[in-house]
Amino acid sequence: MKVQKTLYRKFFSVLTAAAMMTTATAALAAPKELPVLPAKAQANASYESTLHNNDKSNYALTIMHTNDTHAHLDNIARRITAIKQVREAHPGSLLLDAGDVFSGTLYFNEYEGLADLEFMNLAGYDAMTFGNHEFDKGTATLANFVKEAGFPFVSANVDFKKDGNISPYFSDEIKNNPKRNGEIYNGIIKKVNGERIGIFGLTTAETVDISSPGPDVAFQNYLEEAKQAVKSFKEKGVNKIIALTHIGYDDGGGDNDLILAKEVDGIDIIVGGHTHTKLDQPVMVEAGKEPTVIVQANEYSKFLGTLDVQFDKKGKIVNFGGKLIDLDQKVNNAYVIPDDPEAAQILETKYKPAVVEMQKTVIGKTTVDLIGGNPPARTVETNLGNLITDGMLAKAKTINPDTVIAFQNGGGIRATVPAGNITLANVFEIMPFGNSLGIMKLTGAEIKEALEISVKDAPKAFGGFLQVSGLKFTYDSSQPVGQRVKSIDVKEDGVNYVPVDPNKTYVVATNTFTAKGGDGFTVFAKAYSEGRVSEPGYVDWETFTEYVSAQEDKTVNPSLEGRIVNLAN
Repeated sequence: MKVQKTLYRKFFSVLTAAAMMTTATAALAAPKELPVLPAKAQANASYESTLHNNDKSNYALTIMHTNDTHAHLDNIARRITAIKQVREAHPGSLLLDAGDVFSGTLYFNEYEGLADLEFMNLAGYDAMTFGNHEFDKGTATLANFVKEAGFPFVSANVDFKKDGNISPYFSDEIKNNPKRNGEIYNGIIKKVNGERIGIFGLTTAETVDISSPGPDVAFQNYLEEAKQAVKSFKEKGVNKIIALTHIGYDDGGGDNDLILAKEVDGIDIIVGGHTHTKLDQPVMVEAGKEPTVIVQANEYSKFLGTLDVQFDKKGKIVNFGGKLIDLDQKVNNAYVIPDDPEAAQILETKYKPAVVEMQKTVIGKTTVDLIGGNPPARTVETNLGNLITDGMLAKAKTINPDTVIAFQNGGGIRATVPAGNITLANVFEIMPFGNSLGIMKLTGAEIKEALEISVKDAPKAFGGFLQVSGLKFTYDSSQPVGQRVKSIDVKEDGVNYVPVDPNKTYVVATNTFTAKGGDGFTVFAKAYSEGRVSEPGYVDWETFTEYVSAQEDKTVNPSLEGRIVNLAN
């Protein structure tokens, strides 16, 4: 049957969760919600295939996928229940992870990935590729994770041969039906329901600049290595090929899944990560002899992604469907997906107590009240907004020294902290969403356009009101929307303010929610779509904690500096 083209559009939405939230990105349609089930039926909920016109003469495969979970384990017992439900409906399903299990919550700070790994082993993952954050603490920590894994890793463009920590677990080959777990291969061949499936991995080359792989880990050209992997699979008679990638769906860092699908023929499915993209339905790219289907499941274990495909006898995808299973969906204040009892018991007794205790940790002190929340952070310059953006700018400069400006949406500064000790619990109250760092290239004219959006509702509160660092501006809220910003000055040298040049390009730090157009910042969305945004991925609460802890005596005293002035007052 003829494959129908998938048409898709981008939208931006904010998704809240109990302890974190971040941006949502490109998708096809609103998420397909699970049916509302009676309480007695919830425990027996089952997975229904998304395929229509199911042709029994074709080979059917179901894939479950996760990415960018970043140590978010509070709902892991529901994830494991959902996995079991899919497996009950489709016993031969694959379970894949596209990287960035590391970094993001206190579970990682305390257990360095090994808590996540216990649950991944319990769930029975079939393969994982490395994200950039897997290298955050160097290869010694990563080696501890790899060797304890109950599944293989795939990474075709990362060469570990010279790294003393990882090389004992690395084989530079495509491995047919690997018998040993805790090993790294370019790719693997796995027999599923009588058919051989090829799976290879790719990791973003940006890792060298945005993480800490060390000098002995080499990142090779992802397109060339992908072509070689496909060639190797074909030579071995494998015609159903999955790329498990951590290069981003549409990332501007130089490598992404859309380019991969267009440039490398023979990849049937791309299971992706890195950009935290929420693809509610699979996206199909038709560029070569056969179509390529791309999936990605957002972030932070909010969803279990599923993909159902059918291949014809030549290994071409002729039918597909997919959805994201919402792991946090509630009905009548009760989760639709119940906890897996074993996983819940492990979390509550083995891992969670230490994390709860860590929240009491004092990360620094403030001699003044740190003013945030609604309406202050959404209407005026606040000292907490200054502190957060100063920390963001400092972090961005360690990645790109040319960064001169930082923006933080006021809606992402949720609380005020009284003078005294600052605890990790305070930090999570301020920024509960887990937004990560994005670095943009914008012209001066685009910066003005963004600031006009920022003050469009002034003096009324607006979640997109931008707190700023490295920049100061004046505006007049009595003037028409779009004509309010009167002056903009930038600290180009980090010391002295000079007027912004409309034609000059500036490097600007923000969070990825804002960078992708959240709160209606269409100017940022345009820059993102044009590949002018990189995503190094550092989480906001960690950046803030690091910055406060680095101050003298771990003490802060931020003040108002006239960075944002409303001339109408």
